[in-house]
Amino acid sequence: MTENHVSYEIKEETTSVWAILSLISGIANYLGLWFIGAIAAIVTGYAAKNEIEKSNGRVGGLGLANAGLILGWVGIALSILSMCLVIFVAVGLICGSIAFCGPFSEWINQIP
Repeated sequence: MTENHVSYEIKEETTSVWAILSLISGIANYLGLWFIGAIAAIVTGYAAKNEIEKSNGRVGGLGLANAGLILGWVGIALSILSMCLVIFVAVGLICGSIAFCGPFSEWINQIP
Protein backbone atom coordinates (compact mmCIF):
# COMPACT_ATOMS: atom_id res chain seq x y z
CA MET A 1 0.00 0.00 0.00
CA THR A 2 1.09 3.45 -0.68
CA GLU A 3 0.63 6.28 1.70
CA ASN A 4 -0.60 9.56 0.40
CA HIS A 5 0.72 12.49 2.33
CA VAL A 6 -1.37 15.56 2.00
CA SER A 7 0.21 18.75 3.12
CA TYR A 8 -1.77 21.83 3.84
CA GLU A 9 -0.33 25.27 3.64
CA ILE A 10 -1.57 27.73 6.19
CA LYS A 11 -2.04 31.05 4.56
CA GLU A 12 -1.87 33.88 7.01
CA GLU A 13 -4.15 36.72 6.11
CA THR A 14 -2.66 40.09 6.89
CA THR A 15 -4.55 43.33 7.17
CA SER A 16 -3.81 45.96 4.58
CA VAL A 17 -1.87 48.93 5.92
CA TRP A 18 -3.78 51.14 3.48
CA ALA A 19 -7.06 50.02 5.03
CA ILE A 20 -5.85 50.90 8.52
CA LEU A 21 -4.65 54.30 7.30
CA SER A 22 -7.98 54.89 5.59
CA LEU A 23 -9.90 54.27 8.80
CA ILE A 24 -7.50 56.43 10.86
CA SER A 25 -7.76 59.27 8.32
CA GLY A 26 -11.53 58.99 8.26
CA ILE A 27 -11.69 59.30 12.04
CA ALA A 28 -9.13 62.13 12.04
CA ASN A 29 -11.40 63.99 9.64
CA TYR A 30 -13.88 64.48 12.48
CA LEU A 31 -11.23 65.21 15.12
CA GLY A 32 -9.58 68.24 13.60
CA LEU A 33 -8.16 67.41 10.18
CA TRP A 34 -11.22 68.56 8.27
CA PHE A 35 -11.27 68.02 4.54
CA ILE A 36 -7.61 66.89 4.47
CA GLY A 37 -8.46 63.83 6.53
CA ALA A 38 -11.41 63.09 4.25
CA ILE A 39 -9.29 63.26 1.12
CA ALA A 40 -6.63 61.05 2.72
CA ALA A 41 -9.31 58.54 3.78
CA ILE A 42 -10.69 58.35 0.25
CA VAL A 43 -7.30 57.99 -1.44
CA THR A 44 -6.01 55.36 0.98
CA GLY A 45 -9.37 53.55 0.98
CA TYR A 46 -9.30 53.05 -2.77
CA ALA A 47 -5.63 52.03 -2.60
CA ALA A 48 -6.54 49.43 0.05
CA LYS A 49 -9.41 48.05 -2.01
CA ASN A 50 -7.11 47.75 -5.02
CA GLU A 51 -4.43 45.98 -2.93
CA ILE A 52 -6.97 43.58 -1.38
CA GLU A 53 -8.46 42.76 -4.78
CA LYS A 54 -5.06 41.94 -6.29
CA SER A 55 -3.85 39.85 -3.34
CA ASN A 56 -6.04 36.77 -4.03
CA GLY A 57 -7.13 36.45 -0.42
CA ARG A 58 -3.76 36.99 1.25
CA VAL A 59 -4.56 40.53 2.37
CA GLY A 60 -7.69 41.43 4.32
CA GLY A 61 -9.21 44.58 5.71
CA LEU A 62 -11.96 45.25 3.22
CA GLY A 63 -14.31 46.33 6.03
CA LEU A 64 -11.76 48.82 7.34
CA ALA A 65 -11.26 50.22 3.84
CA ASN A 66 -15.01 50.55 3.29
CA ALA A 67 -15.46 52.26 6.67
CA GLY A 68 -12.67 54.72 5.81
CA LEU A 69 -14.25 55.43 2.43
CA ILE A 70 -17.66 56.07 3.98
CA LEU A 71 -16.18 58.37 6.61
CA GLY A 72 -14.20 60.18 3.92
CA TRP A 73 -17.15 60.76 1.58
CA VAL A 74 -19.40 61.87 4.44
CA GLY A 75 -16.62 64.22 5.58
CA ILE A 76 -16.37 65.71 2.08
CA ALA A 77 -20.14 66.24 1.98
CA LEU A 78 -20.17 67.88 5.42
CA SER A 79 -17.23 70.09 4.47
CA ILE A 80 -19.00 71.29 1.34
CA LEU A 81 -22.24 71.94 3.25
CA SER A 82 -20.41 73.88 5.96
CA MET A 83 -18.59 75.99 3.36
CA CYS A 84 -21.94 76.80 1.69
CA LEU A 85 -23.35 77.79 5.07
CA VAL A 86 -20.40 80.09 5.75
CA ILE A 87 -20.80 81.71 2.33
CA PHE A 88 -24.56 82.18 2.81
CA VAL A 89 -24.06 83.73 6.24
CA ALA A 90 -21.35 86.06 4.96
CA VAL A 91 -23.49 87.15 1.99
CA GLY A 92 -26.48 87.60 4.29
CA LEU A 93 -24.51 89.81 6.67
CA ILE A 94 -23.08 91.92 3.88
CA CYS A 95 -26.33 92.28 1.94
CA GLY A 96 -28.39 92.76 5.08
CA SER A 97 -26.31 95.68 6.26
CA ILE A 98 -26.40 97.29 2.82
CA ALA A 99 -30.17 96.89 2.52
CA PHE A 100 -30.83 98.60 5.84
CA CYS A 101 -28.63 101.59 4.96
CA GLY A 102 -30.56 102.81 1.93
CA PRO A 103 -34.14 103.57 0.96
CA PHE A 104 -35.29 100.21 2.27
CA SER A 105 -34.54 101.29 5.84
CA GLU A 106 -36.65 104.44 5.36
CA TRP A 107 -39.54 102.31 4.16
CA ILE A 108 -39.15 99.99 7.18
CA ASN A 109 -39.15 102.99 9.56
CA GLN A 110 -42.44 104.27 8.08
CA ILE A 111 -44.29 101.06 9.02
CA PRO A 112 -46.26 101.69 12.23
